[in-house]
Amino acid sequence: MGQVTRIPGLVLTDHTFTVPLDHAAPSGETISVFAREVVATDRAGDDLPWLLFLQGGPGAKSPRPSGPSGSWLGQALKTHRVLLLDQRGTGRSTPLSGRTVRDMSAASLAAYIRFFRADSIVRDAELIRRSLLGDSRWETLGQSYGGFVTMTYLSLAPEGLRSCYVTGGLPGLSATADDVYACTYPRVAAKNAAYYARYPSDVAAVSRIADHLASTPVLLPDGDRLTVNRFRVLGNAFGMGDGYERLHWLLDDAWHGSDLSDLFLHEVMTRTGFIDSPLFALQEYCYGQSGRPTRWAAERAIQERPEFATDATPLLFTGEMMYPWMFQDIAALRPFAGAADLLAEADDWPDLYDPTRLSSNEVPVAAVVYFDDMYVDADLSLATAAAVGNTRAWVTNEYEHDGGAVSRGKVLSRLMDMAAGRI
Repeated sequence: MGQVTRIPGLVLTDHTFTVPLDHAAPSGETISVFAREVVATDRAGDDLPWLLFLQGGPGAKSPRPSGPSGSWLGQALKTHRVLLLDQRGTGRSTPLSGRTVRDMSAASLAAYIRFFRADSIVRDAELIRRSLLGDSRWETLGQSYGGFVTMTYLSLAPEGLRSCYVTGGLPGLSATADDVYACTYPRVAAKNAAYYARYPSDVAAVSRIADHLASTPVLLPDGDRLTVNRFRVLGNAFGMGDGYERLHWLLDDAWHGSDLSDLFLHEVMTRTGFIDSPLFALQEYCYGQSGRPTRWAAERAIQERPEFATDATPLLFTGEMMYPWMFQDIAALRPFAGAADLLAEADDWPDLYDPTRLSSNEVPVAAVVYFDDMYVDADLSLATAAAVGNTRAWVTNEYEHDGGAVSRGKVLSRLMDMAAGRI
């Protein structure tokens, strides 16, 4: 047990665990995994059930709590002790960043990154559960990619789970990267259409910026060149409840005379820099399967969609797709370029999901499927809900992908009631 911090309404306890890099070789190289225990001040001494939060991403650290807010965390803390896990490679766990890997060869780095998929995260979680809870089970809340991890957890170690809640994160159990992007591009195009319908003047505003970037070298504060392709990465926000506004108001401050403003350039650098999330940019490896390499599926798919051309009008923003150019043009990703190419060609991935075990699953699973989700296809999610035993799905268009965070605990409360059979 590490540092204990008290903030208004919460008691926070830091935990750091030493785990094998490769769980199949427990006596080999180790890494550290950080997690923060959170409990409401007035319940700190109570014997509460545990809820493990599995963050989205991949490659995003767990939330940093600032108080018992009206988010899902505030709802969970009414009844549970929560563990916010920095999945391996993120946050205060042993970091995976351009700085930490710059001296590794491409082959060594690719081999290293293979240990950062959902199967390793689950095995970390099981070591942590036994350390904190002994033989007791805990519940999980998987947001987005955290739902992918949940399905791997149910495949590998269901004995550690009491109930599972998933918000916008039921993966296609057999979907390849090509399958995923065949669904993703039409959804992203639809989000672009909705954005321009809401802000029709932004068609010209976006074209003006794109024309400027195509004709004039523009450098971001870190020295990277801002290209039209990198500008389009801003569309990744379109799947969030306020995603259109994030981009629209950024464009509102884009110019200082005939030059792009310092504020605009700083914001673009920050939003598209992947400084603390290289695993997010490497995410195609989540879909790697035995005998089925990903081979830069998003890049191959965009070449077949002329509406996404960089000279199209209106210019379409991209979403949660990652491309080879990113590993050449973005400073934080350049150290991963060679490894990314090797991972794209890998065809010896272990299975992340066990369809047979999942079909006979007995752990209650309650999942919200966002009908208009830009990131996780609703049809693939519903097929998975039908294939996994003891799973109930709630389909809604009331929220976007961040519904669990912005619903003031309503989404989590309903999922808990569903899993418990109260509704």
